[in-house]
Amino acid sequence: MNIEVVRGVLLWSTIINYGVLVLWALLFLFARDWMHRLGRWYRMTAEQMDLIQLAGMTFYKIGIILFNLVPYIALRIVA
Repeated sequence: MNIEVVRGVLLWSTIINYGVLVLWALLFLFARDWMHRLGRWYRMTAEQMDLIQLAGMTFYKIGIILFNLVPYIALRIVA
Protein backbone atom coordinates (compact mmCIF):
# COMPACT_ATOMS: atom_id res chain seq x y z
CA MET A 1 0.00 0.00 0.00
CA ASN A 2 1.55 3.28 -1.03
CA ILE A 3 1.19 6.69 0.57
CA GLU A 4 -1.33 7.95 -2.00
CA VAL A 5 -3.78 5.20 -1.06
CA VAL A 6 -3.41 5.95 2.64
CA ARG A 7 -3.99 9.66 2.01
CA GLY A 8 -7.09 8.87 -0.03
CA VAL A 9 -8.47 6.61 2.68
CA LEU A 10 -7.87 9.22 5.36
CA LEU A 11 -9.46 11.97 3.25
CA TRP A 12 -12.60 9.96 2.48
CA SER A 13 -12.80 8.75 6.05
CA THR A 14 -12.71 12.37 7.24
CA ILE A 15 -15.40 13.41 4.75
CA ILE A 16 -17.71 10.52 5.66
CA ASN A 17 -17.24 11.05 9.39
CA TYR A 18 -17.98 14.77 9.11
CA GLY A 19 -21.11 13.84 7.14
CA VAL A 20 -22.23 11.61 10.01
CA LEU A 21 -21.46 14.42 12.46
CA VAL A 22 -23.51 16.93 10.43
CA LEU A 23 -26.42 14.46 10.24
CA TRP A 24 -26.24 13.95 14.00
CA ALA A 25 -26.22 17.72 14.59
CA LEU A 26 -29.18 18.22 12.25
CA LEU A 27 -31.13 15.51 14.07
CA PHE A 28 -30.26 17.19 17.35
CA LEU A 29 -31.45 20.56 16.07
CA PHE A 30 -34.58 19.55 14.21
CA ALA A 31 -35.69 16.25 15.77
CA ARG A 32 -34.93 16.94 19.42
CA ASP A 33 -38.41 15.85 20.58
CA TRP A 34 -37.95 12.48 18.92
CA MET A 35 -34.56 12.08 20.59
CA HIS A 36 -36.04 13.02 23.97
CA ARG A 37 -38.69 10.32 23.53
CA LEU A 38 -35.87 7.82 23.01
CA GLY A 39 -34.26 9.12 26.19
CA ARG A 40 -37.41 8.31 28.16
CA TRP A 41 -36.74 4.63 27.49
CA TYR A 42 -33.71 5.02 29.71
CA ARG A 43 -35.46 7.32 32.21
CA MET A 44 -33.39 10.35 31.30
CA THR A 45 -34.57 13.93 31.54
CA ALA A 46 -34.43 16.23 28.52
CA GLU A 47 -31.45 18.04 30.02
CA GLN A 48 -29.54 14.80 30.52
CA MET A 49 -30.30 13.72 26.96
CA ASP A 50 -29.08 17.06 25.59
CA LEU A 51 -25.89 16.81 27.65
CA ILE A 52 -25.20 13.29 26.41
CA GLN A 53 -25.83 14.30 22.80
CA LEU A 54 -23.54 17.34 22.97
CA ALA A 55 -20.80 15.40 24.77
CA GLY A 56 -21.07 12.59 22.22
CA MET A 57 -20.80 15.01 19.30
CA THR A 58 -17.80 16.68 20.94
CA PHE A 59 -15.94 13.40 21.49
CA TYR A 60 -16.81 12.23 17.97
CA LYS A 61 -15.46 15.45 16.47
CA ILE A 62 -12.25 15.20 18.51
CA GLY A 63 -11.87 11.59 17.31
CA ILE A 64 -12.28 12.66 13.68
CA ILE A 65 -9.66 15.35 14.07
CA LEU A 66 -7.17 13.15 15.93
CA PHE A 67 -7.49 9.95 13.94
CA ASN A 68 -8.37 11.16 10.43
CA LEU A 69 -7.63 14.81 9.79
CA VAL A 70 -4.28 15.22 11.56
CA PRO A 71 -2.72 12.10 9.96
CA TYR A 72 -4.01 13.24 6.55
CA ILE A 73 -2.46 16.70 6.98
CA ALA A 74 0.79 15.15 8.22
CA LEU A 75 0.98 12.92 5.14
CA ARG A 76 0.27 15.92 2.89
CA ILE A 77 3.15 17.83 4.50
CA VAL A 78 5.63 14.93 4.37
CA ALA A 79 4.93 13.63 0.90
